[in-house]
Amino acid sequence: MSDYPTSFDKDALLKCARGELFGEGNAQLPAPPMLMMDRITEVSGDGGAHGKGHILAEFDITPDLWFFDCHFPGNPIMPGCLGLDGLWQLTGFNLGWRGWQGRGYALGVGEVKLKGMVRPDRKMLTYKIDFIKAIQTRRLTMGVADGIVEADGEVIYEVKDMKVALSES
Repeated sequence: MSDYPTSFDKDALLKCARGELFGEGNAQLPAPPMLMMDRITEVSGDGGAHGKGHILAEFDITPDLWFFDCHFPGNPIMPGCLGLDGLWQLTGFNLGWRGWQGRGYALGVGEVKLKGMVRPDRKMLTYKIDFIKAIQTRRLTMGVADGIVEADGEVIYEVKDMKVALSES
């Protein structure tokens, strides 16, 4: 399906953030500090719960991460929106990994459940995304997926019907 590897270390993710992995004008991860993962451990275009593709990634949590100082002073918690953004980032990455062209952008999410918090004493987040649809036509390139975020093995976020598209304009 893809000529790219099925796992990526931090250096490869930074290469993607610079636009060097999938080529100029195509899917790109944000640069730190908005890059919300340290490695991608698995990516496919035909795996996962629905056979439409999946992606697994990890983010190391350390007490010195930038958001703990400001959200909230004296009560540090990772903003839930950053976990959601990590899921969107990875969904777009999967579309670029498939070799599909265009810049990624989030279209929305059907449902979000926040079930727990990420505090500085957590060690690792694990992102798990399963595609429901992956569509590429002349007019539309889009992925629709469900995802979860685990903190040290505990499910803390769940999303349904997350949508990311690629556009060449």
